Amino acid sequence: MKQNLFSLIFILAMTTVLFSCRNDEMIITSEESHLQGMTSSDGGSYRGLYLLNEGNMGSNKCTLDYLDFTNMTYSRNIYPERNPNVVKELGDVGNDIQIYGGKMYIVVNCSNKVEVINAQTGIRIGQVDIDNCRYITFDGGYAYVSSYVAPVGIDPESPRGAVYQVDTTSLSIVSKVTVGYQPEEMAVKDGKLYVANSGGYRAPNYDNTVSVIDLSSMKQIRKITVAKNLHHIKKDRYGQLWVTSRGDMDTIPSRIFVLTANTSGDLSVSDTINTPCSDLSIVGDSLYYFAYSSNSSTASNKVKYGIINIKTHQEVSADFITDGTESSITIPYSITVHPDTHDIYITDAKNYVSSGILN
Repeated sequence: MKQNLFSLIFILAMTTVLFSCRNDEMIITSEESHLQGMTSSDGGSYRGLYLLNEGNMGSNKCTLDYLDFTNMTYSRNIYPERNPNVVKELGDVGNDIQIYGGKMYIVVNCSNKVEVINAQTGIRIGQVDIDNCRYITFDGGYAYVSSYVAPVGIDPESPRGAVYQVDTTSLSIVSKVTVGYQPEEMAVKDGKLYVANSGGYRAPNYDNTVSVIDLSSMKQIRKITVAKNLHHIKKDRYGQLWVTSRGDMDTIPSRIFVLTANTSGDLSVSDTINTPCSDLSIVGDSLYYFAYSSNSSTASNKVKYGIINIKTHQEVSADFITDGTESSITIPYSITVHPDTHDIYITDAKNYVSSGILN
């Protein structure tokens, strides 16, 4: 999935919907546009890029887009066209999307499901029902899905969350383990699953731990104390885990933490990177990140973009955008970096209610 940003910007969400009838069945067709100034070489060895649009909570407008590198076309909202019989389409609030074993797994948070489709055709295979599901990762033929378990809403008595183990062949849940409060992203390393716990529903009493699950027994074997309100966790090629904390949204700032193995092989915090981070993507020896914060009293936004060398833990760039694109991005929302070309893709949520932009 882009150190030069595209000079073109692409509309993410569906704007106009075309309808046709076939035997009284409503067919929603996707929108397609050709991207000028791009060639198939921009895709490297990859054929395309899928983009999941969350949609506003309660609006049932989660959609899936596709950027085809072979012919440089961008198709918006492809799911209903390829799955006309699926009621309510993808559902309410897309939260994560991953491909494993030829299948695409879309975590749809408020619809309490993981939608599974064919990664080549976009045709639905099935779904896995999991309450308030958040993120998904894979290992050894299994999917692991984090879940808040509890209903959506701030609640100081909100229960601990869980991780569900799903057989990727049968799409059945085979195991469940209780972890910390409101678990988020996960990473697999050496037969163990590391789960970033946020405790977001229990604010201001956030969780501050990473749960460690032994995948052979599906039991939580310990917790690693890191920082309040954890969110993302990524493994690099040296076996380090990079964990982001959102802080307490007040006096404790967002930070990046590095977990490495001690002499006994157990991971613990070995370094703290004193920079805020909203999202990150690791390719090669570089960690690309951005941090976004807003001040409601002054109606101002603050954005930082940077690159960290994962070997030295030093920031090597305080701003990787050099073509002026930065000024056009209102609210950066997610980032991913192409594994071959190192092109950087950043989504812009704009005002959260209108169509976003892919830069």
